[in-house]
Amino acid sequence: MASGSGPVSALWTEINRCGQNGDFTRALKAVNKILHENKDDVTALRCKIVCLIQNGGFKEALNVMNTHTKSLTSDMIGFEKAYCEYRLNRVDHALKTIQGIPEQTDKLKELYGQVLYRLERYDECLAVYKDMIRNSQDDYEEERKTNLSAVLAAQSTWENTSEDLGLPESSYELCYNAACCLIGQGQLSQAMQKLQKAEELCRKSLAEDSDVTEEDVEAELAIIHSQMAYVMQLQGRTEDALQLYNQVIKLKPSDVGLLAVTANNIITINKDQNVFDSKKKVKLTSAEGVEHKLAKKQLQAIEINKALLAMYTNQADQCNKMLASLQTQNPGHPRPVLIKVAQLCREKQHNKAIELLQRFSDQHPESASGIKLTMAQLYVTQGHVTKACDILKSIEEMKYKPGMISALVTMYTHEEDIDSAIDVFTQAIQYYQSEQPGSAIHLSLVREAANYKLKYGRKKEATSDLEQLWKQNKKDVHTLAQLISAYSLVDQDKAKALSKHLPSPDTMSFNVDVDELENSHGATYIRKKAAKVVAKNTKLFIFLCSGKLPKNYDPKSTPDPERWLPMRERSYYRGKKKGKKKEQVGRGTQGATSGACAELDASKSASSPPTSPRPGSGTGTATSNAIPPRQQKPAAAGATRKKAPQKKKKGGKGGW
Repeated sequence: MASGSGPVSALWTEINRCGQNGDFTRALKAVNKILHENKDDVTALRCKIVCLIQNGGFKEALNVMNTHTKSLTSDMIGFEKAYCEYRLNRVDHALKTIQGIPEQTDKLKELYGQVLYRLERYDECLAVYKDMIRNSQDDYEEERKTNLSAVLAAQSTWENTSEDLGLPESSYELCYNAACCLIGQGQLSQAMQKLQKAEELCRKSLAEDSDVTEEDVEAELAIIHSQMAYVMQLQGRTEDALQLYNQVIKLKPSDVGLLAVTANNIITINKDQNVFDSKKKVKLTSAEGVEHKLAKKQLQAIEINKALLAMYTNQADQCNKMLASLQTQNPGHPRPVLIKVAQLCREKQHNKAIELLQRFSDQHPESASGIKLTMAQLYVTQGHVTKACDILKSIEEMKYKPGMISALVTMYTHEEDIDSAIDVFTQAIQYYQSEQPGSAIHLSLVREAANYKLKYGRKKEATSDLEQLWKQNKKDVHTLAQLISAYSLVDQDKAKALSKHLPSPDTMSFNVDVDELENSHGATYIRKKAAKVVAKNTKLFIFLCSGKLPKNYDPKSTPDPERWLPMRERSYYRGKKKGKKKEQVGRGTQGATSGACAELDASKSASSPPTSPRPGSGTGTATSNAIPPRQQKPAAAGATRKKAPQKKKKGGKGGW
């Protein structure tokens, strides 16, 4: 042993120097030489594991640990084993390894938080990071706050929960994750402002490093730009979003998760259009390692969109295979079933589609509401309106929503089933009478019910609704007038008694400006104002410019009060008589002049009075309500700052 102590000592010196210089490949060669002399040297084995981890050889490092279980106990290399399992995406094994280590060090807690995040156990992960920030005193507080903000963003996005911990926004990662929280809460304008601030901070931070090129800056900003595009997409600015998404794709970022999400969102914008582009983009969603970069809901949304694309491209077999896989993974999810129903409808198999919906509704009542709405829609398209109404009334959580009441009344009215429509009103009014008496929605339903009954001649039934409304506000003259009108046909004594409550004409002030009314758009007759007459000295000169009177003018006859209106707008106008031939004016052989037509056209003469504008002849601007498709949210940005040796997760992976 004495003769070998010299070379071994030199090897350890070499290992120490290489470790300080970061040359772990050379250090590994020296360690192997030591282990060649003594294969059970615990220190050399641990050094070998560290060198392999630093070089990315996680599988080889794990093999060393599993081979020397007697020499390397869990308390010695527990962290390294859990870390290798985590990096190899064996997250469940990593969790089990961590839980089996007796002493929970700070670096082990850091790894524990990362593992919980990957497992999407956000509540437990949040508690771990809170504890570390509260009890740690080192230079990595900002990195821990970045990871904490990523957890909050994930909760806001995937669990619809939000908690304000007052975290700073001193780095672009923190600012980015704050924007993701706002997106999860639906505050899109504020989220866009945060993303713009994150971009500014990122540029400023990277500008301080002289080695960073413009391409490096754009690559780091790619995730921020993709999230900006997502916000634009949610706001309905699909053209702007598509342009920004394509800019990100052209950069070819190394993050396969970012590429997959961006490509998926482009597909959702394309829908059933630009299918060729969607087919190219869908390949990016299937890149190797994507499943380890995205959350389960993200992966599920991508697979659903793949199935939709297969349906749009008439690949029925491929679509059905994808849907079967999705249903196996999550039997209670309604979207695969809805896509299957759409596929059946494309094949004109409506009855099978309804049977499938009914079966799924019976098996998964927690998802029945959306399924039943689809069933009702299918029944309506087949002309079975009453069946559709029965389905809609069976959705308990929507039964008394204003939209549902309106739909049912409209459908029953279409079927001329006025009694059923009134029954819908009655049940809804009784519900709000017990749950929210006197509320705006309650009184609105009562008024609509009364108007509906009056419209269909149920005046006696309408009186009770009108009385209820009038008692709520006895100054409501309009309701009182309706009530009197209804009673006048069923109980004249009651109508007379109620008419005493009407205000007298003297107390009613209408405040109508006649001149303003006549000059308003749509007025068909404008009363000319009298000219001002100015007297000078003792003579008064009045000049009247009158037109030429017709030959058959009779001063004793009453002038037509509608003579100022165009003929077609007069009350006695019955239209032109059919069959009367038009005068053949201006028609002749080829080359004949049309000058005579112009001379005979009274509408083109200067003395012809202008035709008054007809009410409602103004033009309007058409608008469209775009319904955004279901899309996948992008993943959050990673921190580029120096991290603690034990911390391997980039901050902000919970944004999308």
